[in-house]
Parts: sequence; structure tokens; C-alpha cells
Amino acid sequence: MIRNQQAHLIYHAASHPGMTGKQNEDRFGVTAFLGGWNDRTPSVLAVLCDGIGGHRAGEVAAEMGVSLITESVGAEEPDKPLRTLEKAIHRASEAIYHASQTDQGRVGMGATCACAWVIGDRLYTANLGDSRIYLLRKGHFLQLSTDHTWVQEAIDAGLISEETIGNHPNAHVIRRYLGSKEMAEPDFRLWYFAGEDDEAALENQGLRLRRGDMLLLCSDGLTDLVADSEIQTLLETHPLENAPEALIGMANERGGHDNITVVLLQVPRKGNGWFGRKRKRQRTIGCVTALVVLALLVGGALIGRQWWRNRLQGTETPSQAATVEVSPTEEPWTSTPSLFPTASPTAENEDRKAETPQPSITPWPTDTVSP
Repeated sequence: MIRNQQAHLIYHAASHPGMTGKQNEDRFGVTAFLGGWNDRTPSVLAVLCDGIGGHRAGEVAAEMGVSLITESVGAEEPDKPLRTLEKAIHRASEAIYHASQTDQGRVGMGATCACAWVIGDRLYTANLGDSRIYLLRKGHFLQLSTDHTWVQEAIDAGLISEETIGNHPNAHVIRRYLGSKEMAEPDFRLWYFAGEDDEAALENQGLRLRRGDMLLLCSDGLTDLVADSEIQTLLETHPLENAPEALIGMANERGGHDNITVVLLQVPRKGNGWFGRKRKRQRTIGCVTALVVLALLVGGALIGRQWWRNRLQGTETPSQAATVEVSPTEEPWTSTPSLFPTASPTAENEDRKAETPQPSITPWPTDTVSP
């Protein structure tokens, strides 16, 4: 792929260290691409990493995660997005782990990871850790990703309930992250419909985005302090360009105990962007297809009707078939077959008849007898 200066999505982002004086170990990147010199399909890759593992080490891991994943994705073709994301995440995780082994001050460093890759109007996601991906669509606010924490695994296993989490001591024990000794396996489940299983969630990859859809990537510094319903209300009532700072401000007002990062991507609601051109082209193709189908149906109906008529004519009785109707105004030689050829009464024939001497006719004698 090649980098593009202009993205086909609207995006705004912001990051803040929080209110406790901590070093900001969150990192994010939003990059626009084109499929290639001969492929003008636009795409946007958003990557957010939240560093873990001690002073400055988490910052290094998060920076490596964002840069290496972005670089790896950009070096591939966009035809196999999940495979490309998997390779990029593996590469970043291995690099972070090896870096942690070569510097004593960075031992144990790692980072969470949330990736949203929009190719054309299709969404592909991958995540590790507790940084989240949400979709806001027409009044519905959906968490598309799964937290990889001890608490979430306990909930999934039925060991504890969400109501009893509270300030559980293992609430932030991360089970998957970039930089682990074992191979970091990204989670490709994209949760969209209620009650679906893992296989169905995987099949949601490539979700088609609609006009006005909004994607939110955020670190746990936001979701620890601001409920999903509050995030949704703020996104629906604030301009997109102001929403990241407003969400960060809400978390900081409640203590801001951790770094807070918010990345927002939105499909344009209207205009002449890529989505508009694609939808228009799809409508045109749909109309042409409908006309072709209609023409085929009409043509088939006419052919069927003619076939039926021919069939009915073929089943007429012999007497009916031999009957020839002659209009009173028609000439006999055009309607009735003649036993002998007859010249048509053209002007030339009339002239010839006038030039040919006609034999005289002598009346038969009525009062004499021939000898």
C-alpha cells in the first residue's frame, strides 16, 4: 500500500496523562493509505497502545507497538486484512519482548493494543488487553472488542458476575499483551449481535460501515471512570472535534487516576467523499441490473405467449385449417388458387388484348338447316 495525505474518514483524537502526575504511556496513530498505484481503494488504520511494565518502559513498548504495526500493515496488500493484522501484531510483540531482554531497565515492559482498520467501507478489528473498540450506530453503542483481563475471563467462565466486580484486586491483571514471552494472539472476535458465539463474532469481520457511523478506540483510563451510557450521550451531543477532549475532561473530573486516550473515526454523513461515490455507483449498478432483469422477464413472457399461440394453432381441426376466408373487397386471383395460370390485369396486358384481333362470332341460324 501507499500512504495517502487525505483520509476518507473524519477523525479526531486526544491523549492526557491524567491527574495523578503519571508519565503518559499511551500512544496512538491514525494513518491513511491507498491500496496501491493501480488500486485507489482508500483505507484508514487506527492503532492505540497503552504501555505497561514500569517507569518509561511502558512508554517505549507503546511507541514500538504503534509504529511497528502501522509500518507492517503499510508494507502489505489490503487483500487479506486479518492475516496482515496478525503478522503485524506478532512482529511488534516479538520486537518488544526482545527489546525488554536487552535492557535491564525495560524487563517486563509491554502494551495493550486496539486496532481498527477500515478498508473502503469494511471494518476489521484486532485487540489485546483492555483497550477497547466501540461502534456508535443510530442510537446503539456497541463494545466490539473483549477485555483480556483476569476479571473478564472469570465473568466469561461464570465464576463471578459483573455486579460483583467493584474494585476487584485483579481488575487490571492483563492476560494478553504485546511483549509477552509467549506468542501474542490477537483477538479477532467482533461482537455485534446479542447472544452470538465466538464463531459468529469472527464472521462479523468486514462489517460494512454506514454513513454517520462512529468508531471509538480508548484506553482503560476512560472506561474505568466513565460508563458506556455516558460516553454514548456525550458523543451524540458534542461535535466530533470536541468529543475527545470532553470525554477526557469527564474522566479527569472523577479523579483521572490513569492515562486517558480517545481516538474517534466517523464515516461522513454526506458530501462527495468516497462513500458517496461508492453508494452512487452501487445504486447505478442496481438500477441497470434491475432493468436487465425486467427486460429478460418481458422478453420471456412474449416468447412464451407466442409459443402458446403456435401450439394452439397446431391443434386446430382439419376443417378449420382448410377454411379460407376471403374479404369481399379482395380480388379472386389474390385469394383463391387457380387451376390455370392467369395473367394479372396490368396495363400492358390490356394493350396487348386491344392489339390482338378478336374472332368474329356469327349468330347461329335459327330458321335454316345446313346441307
